Amino acid sequence: MKVLITGGAGFLGTALANTLVRAGAVVRVIDNLSSGDPGHLDPAVHFTRGDVADVPKLWSVLQGVDCVYHLAARVSVPESVLYPKDYNDTNVGGTVALMQAMRDAGVRRVVLASSGAVYGEQAEQPVRETCIPSPASPYAVSKLAAEYYVHTIGALWGMETVALRIFNAYGPGQPFRASHPPVIPAIVRQALSGGSIIVHGSGKQTRDFVYVDDVVSALVSAAGAPNVNRLTINVGSGIGTSINTVVETVGRVLGKSLTALHVTAESGGVSRMSADLSRAQERLNYQPRTSLEDGLRQVVRAFQQAG
Repeated sequence: MKVLITGGAGFLGTALANTLVRAGAVVRVIDNLSSGDPGHLDPAVHFTRGDVADVPKLWSVLQGVDCVYHLAARVSVPESVLYPKDYNDTNVGGTVALMQAMRDAGVRRVVLASSGAVYGEQAEQPVRETCIPSPASPYAVSKLAAEYYVHTIGALWGMETVALRIFNAYGPGQPFRASHPPVIPAIVRQALSGGSIIVHGSGKQTRDFVYVDDVVSALVSAAGAPNVNRLTINVGSGIGTSINTVVETVGRVLGKSLTALHVTAESGGVSRMSADLSRAQERLNYQPRTSLEDGLRQVVRAFQQAG
């Protein structure tokens, strides 16, 4: 199988590309390197620097491709609040440009990496794909719009489309941004430095943290699974874990007690979030295998080895 991964030099893209290459696939990656690093890609991966809005360049890397994994996106919720136009241009405009190029290149299937953020605040937990989305940020709106574009254009132009709503993915190699870092890298880094752990809100808010290897297994399945056309599918751990519990678990992994400093002036986001995995189990044969404690142990080890 020959695949193209947009955003393939990023955290999830790199893990997916390297897994597919080891399985014998021909893998092409396109990434504008706004946040990715091609140095972590397997040498067998064919890397091209470029943007998903550049349709002529997309044509060149799409030739002969069986499936596209569309992972290229801007992904910071707080940043999207400050720069909604940039998020719309990349996450929505880039998706439309890719679909147009795929049509012209005759690509059969696309797997979109969407986000559990599209659900927003939901009374029913765990959330099912049939819940009415209530996006609470420009980032979430952009991912929901991308889903609609992918499925609608796919139906109009005869391409198979699958959207995976990925919840809070984490693991070794997840980048730590100085501004608005992801939750787990931020907690681990602060814990290793010996300082207090900054937690926004009460810390009682729950998230569905899913290990990178489990996400990759779902992505790999989605490329060849039957009977998934036009489906949107949750990918998570199926477990809602509070931020306070994450802090406690990191402390347990490190063998020390951690002190959380709660910043109540800033919102901790939605109050609860966990994924119903029934559809993923049925259609993708998906089963998350890495517990939060085991995953955090891998993240801590990676940080320690990096120095």
